[in-house]
Amino acid sequence: MLEIRNALPAEQIRLIVFDLDGTLIDSKKDLATSVNAMLAQLGRQELPEEIIATYIGDGAGMLVRRALGDPDDEALVEDGLRRFLDYYREHKLDHTYVYDGVFASLEELKTMPEGSPRRMAVLTNKPVNPAVAICEALGLSPYFFQIYGGNSFATKKPDPEGLRTLIAEAGVKPQETLMIGDSDVDILTARRAGAWALGCRFGLSSHTLESIPSDCLVDAASEWTVALQH
Repeated sequence: MLEIRNALPAEQIRLIVFDLDGTLIDSKKDLATSVNAMLAQLGRQELPEEIIATYIGDGAGMLVRRALGDPDDEALVEDGLRRFLDYYREHKLDHTYVYDGVFASLEELKTMPEGSPRRMAVLTNKPVNPAVAICEALGLSPYFFQIYGGNSFATKKPDPEGLRTLIAEAGVKPQETLMIGDSDVDILTARRAGAWALGCRFGLSSHTLESIPSDCLVDAASEWTVALQH
């Protein structure tokens, strides 16, 4: 159910920036399978998919580190990350799909209320190459003028560098920008950049959303447009 804490000024929002995993796409199964393939290669016990899902959101390196139990052995983490990425590169689209309502919402959101184009982009902590490949394969790319990943900048979300870069590239102001994501990382990124924030409770990291207040919370992608109509 849509929860509005601060009404979004639809007529002022000229840029919408989306997270990817848990926001536009459900990639949980492919990520979990890739993590467990890495663990099996290292002779470690596999983890339940639901546990791995709680590790998603801070980039591939942190996902692997958490799956390995946060070891002090950095060489092990690097080896695990290489194995994970090698497997994921070949299996990233085995089960990943676009959430219901995403395409219809993107079609509606790409136009401002008065009819002019609205800019849209993706800012994810996933490495940029698989992020771009997934967006292209699933038909999402045409909606976005830019797709940035976790290795596109020196820092990842919640550092606001990526969002601030998109704001500058779009030629808009922070208060004309909306960040949509499924985790506290996305909400904090928006806050640090001075942008509006919408949280997706249907995503992979929705259990973290209550830690930082967002302006709106939705339970389905179809509610994005409703949130901008209030």
